[in-house]
Amino acid sequence: MKIYQHKVLSIADIETIALDFTPDVFFLFVSPSFKEAEEFVKQLHQQFDTAILFGCSTAGEILGNKIFDASIALTAVCFEHTKLRCSAIDLNAYEMDSFKAGKALSENLAEQNLRHIFVLSDGLFVNGAELVDGLTAPLDTSVSITGGLAGDGANFEKTFVICKDRLISKKIVALGFYGDDLTIGFSSKGGWDSFGIERMVTKSDHNILYELDGIPALDLYKTFLGEKAKELPGSGLLFPLSMRDETNKSPVVRTILGIDERAKSLTFAGNIPQGSYVRLMKANIDRIINGAEHAAGVAQTNARKQPQLAFLISCVGRRLVMKQLAEEEVEAVNDVFENTVYSTGFYSYGEIAPFDKFTPCALHNQTMTITTFSE
Repeated sequence: MKIYQHKVLSIADIETIALDFTPDVFFLFVSPSFKEAEEFVKQLHQQFDTAILFGCSTAGEILGNKIFDASIALTAVCFEHTKLRCSAIDLNAYEMDSFKAGKALSENLAEQNLRHIFVLSDGLFVNGAELVDGLTAPLDTSVSITGGLAGDGANFEKTFVICKDRLISKKIVALGFYGDDLTIGFSSKGGWDSFGIERMVTKSDHNILYELDGIPALDLYKTFLGEKAKELPGSGLLFPLSMRDETNKSPVVRTILGIDERAKSLTFAGNIPQGSYVRLMKANIDRIINGAEHAAGVAQTNARKQPQLAFLISCVGRRLVMKQLAEEEVEAVNDVFENTVYSTGFYSYGEIAPFDKFTPCALHNQTMTITTFSE
């Protein structure tokens, strides 16, 4: 595997990309505030017309031990023995049904020797939990799936994925990896603390929460936030919910993407089933950093081989809580890999991965999710 990385700060940086190999794929994690992003992607596509361009918008770009804004984190990779295929699905073509879109993506990529699917999705118009259910439905359990939902800082206005030479909203892209020479590791860990009483979801519809213990969800949630309620939905990133139900024996975390004042409801990145139980969560910075370190250790153990390339997808809520300490979780991951791995990634609106190799793939919020590759 050959790897090249570059921090792009302006469209002129395309002239400084110096590759001594022909890349199979460019991974591009793009700040929404990078004004010339679409033109850069078009020029890159023209210059390397045989390479797949694969990426999305972010709430912060990760490259090595650093986190950037207003940049493009570029990683070019040439695999020696692994075949790649890219597929894209327009949510509009499936009437915004995330399950059907995910199932169609997996079916498009399903062929002999499929080992892994890396998926990136619009972060605002997708139900991430149903997307994961759709992705896994037609696949053998030997095929692993990881990825994340595109971000837009703390703005929640517009996200996009990269499809060929375009930046497109309401779309999902997936990259299939094929062959027996690829070793994959993955893990997803959090580090947030639950507090307060557990409440039952008494009214919900997929990822929209209407009532907790018979009380309008938005009204109840605002009482927890106090003055920060004025900053919703952004402030909701600081106080996610821990949810458990019969499907999720281990609690999963759900983060708010939007609110509806008229319906007194909260919209989440994944489903909040009626009859499930939720508790409020708050940050513990030391535990968040330890969670990232733990995720790296589990990913490395699962792979049973030192990785060459690592993708770090961490929730925007973690970055907002840690502020200037956010780079410490990135450094903690790279320290586990002994700083010998090419690492990249982004801050997201949702993370997709199993907790470890023995658990099913799921949508997470407020986690550090790591995927590693080596040949």
